[in-house]
Amino acid sequence: MDLKGIVSISGRPGVFKIISQGKNSAIVESLLDQKRSPIFASEKMSAIEEISIYTLDEDIKLTIVFEKLLAKHAGKESISHKADEAELRANFSDLLPNYDIERVYLSDIKKVFQWYNLLVNKGLLVLKNEPTENSSEVEAKKLAEGTTEGKKPVKGEKKSAAKTTEAKKSVKAANPKANAAKPTVSKKAPVVKTGSSRGK
Repeated sequence: MDLKGIVSISGRPGVFKIISQGKNSAIVESLLDQKRSPIFASEKMSAIEEISIYTLDEDIKLTIVFEKLLAKHAGKESISHKADEAELRANFSDLLPNYDIERVYLSDIKKVFQWYNLLVNKGLLVLKNEPTENSSEVEAKKLAEGTTEGKKPVKGEKKSAAKTTEAKKSVKAANPKANAAKPTVSKKAPVVKTGSSRGK
């Protein structure tokens, strides 16, 4: 899930995509109506990836809530943020049974469903694909099984190796000097005294 550049702006409905950014301002595009407008440093802007939901335990990233919604609705849109309060809270409780009721307001729950539906509609939230083996993993398996793709056993390969061995034997027989054992020289490795090992 890559939601880089997707932000919420305090006082503005929906979520926005950052188009360009300067020192003191930025140009954003609303995912609601695709209208572009400037946003200045005085306005409060929050990256979607950095927003968390209060729970009775530790806070949960909003992106994790989105993943739960994606799995629950098979990658499709959820209920409308305009549904009645009881339905919204019931659906939200299914996602986060331990959410902090006192600190998570109805307006926050509405934003979660509205933002989720917007992002799904724009193709920015999709179900993760099942993990597939890459080519290197497949090749490694084939090598382990001895069935590397594209490599076929060469006929006569063993025979040529046997012929080469016989040829080497005949050369040694023809040259008796080659069979003479070479004298072995025993060399003692010099003993090196090492100093203190401190600092190594």
